[in-house]
Amino acid sequence: MPESTLATFSVRRLEIIDPEGNADEALLPDLSGDELRRLYYLLLLTRTFDGRALALQREGRIGTYPSVLGQEAAQVGSAFALAGGEWIFPSFREMGLFFTLGYPIHQLFQYWGGDERGLRAPDGLNIFPVCVSVGTHLPHAAGTALAARIRGERTAVVAYFGDGATSKGDFHEAFNLAGVFRLPVVFICQNNQWAISVPLSAQTASRTLAQKALAYGFDGIQVDGNDLLAVHRATREALEKARSGGGPTFIECLTYRMSDHTTADDASRYRTPEEVAAWRERDPLLRFERFLAKRGLWNEDYAAEMKGKAQGEIDEAVRRFEAIPPPAPGEMYDFVSAELSARQRQQREI
Repeated sequence: MPESTLATFSVRRLEIIDPEGNADEALLPDLSGDELRRLYYLLLLTRTFDGRALALQREGRIGTYPSVLGQEAAQVGSAFALAGGEWIFPSFREMGLFFTLGYPIHQLFQYWGGDERGLRAPDGLNIFPVCVSVGTHLPHAAGTALAARIRGERTAVVAYFGDGATSKGDFHEAFNLAGVFRLPVVFICQNNQWAISVPLSAQTASRTLAQKALAYGFDGIQVDGNDLLAVHRATREALEKARSGGGPTFIECLTYRMSDHTTADDASRYRTPEEVAAWRERDPLLRFERFLAKRGLWNEDYAAEMKGKAQGEIDEAVRRFEAIPPPAPGEMYDFVSAELSARQRQQREI
């Protein structure tokens, strides 16, 4: 039998707004001027929080912190597509996601200040605790999607992670489960080019990360992760597909971590200034400002007003965070065991 081609595959790439703010009108999502301005404010709020958190860490007022600088559009754009009711699995760098969902800002300061009570989500928000161990939440996300399928619930699961997680076994196990059972899950990878100090080229020989989904039988798409509207459109389409029984989608958001991995890292030891400068030219906040300006929705006065508003919100959140009393030692026993042992009860009473 002669040699033949069994199958061929392709990977879509989506960009709507270019770095100069020009847009492909045919691809623009249906968002009002008020919604576009809301998205801009969420970008500003995320960046303002990020800068303040870095300052607080340097002052010893919170612990180690992972900057989100440069990745705001991937988070805000995707979160803005959520309809409510989805089950959400964040990793540790999704501050823009939390703000877009309306999560209390002071609670995020509380968590990064070392108080786990900051991750007690408000009622009605189905978001799991921050996952610091890389990729271990992905099988949980697939399992939750399987549970939703068994229960007949018309919902979707959304899992966030970085490019480093795609080198973990958890990633492949979750993708295999999602593909086999056509689960209603959207996997969102913020490919910021670096897994701490390991460049993407040292992690994978794949042309894209999005193509990894093809091996597991479902769609993968790469979007410009600094293009907020491209991320929004791709996420909205993936969620609609998941809810209607069309199965999972993997969205690779190609972006860049413009700061250190965390405040315990020094990225200048493994990245060149030229590389960072090149990506700063593609800053997602500047790109969105240029887009809004071309539509008469942004000017310097408006930006100053919104920056002041964001700074006020962050200042108030810091005041609330630092006014929270420390937890009582006995709280460490809450929600750990169905019943405490005699020794645990004795320890709690001390």
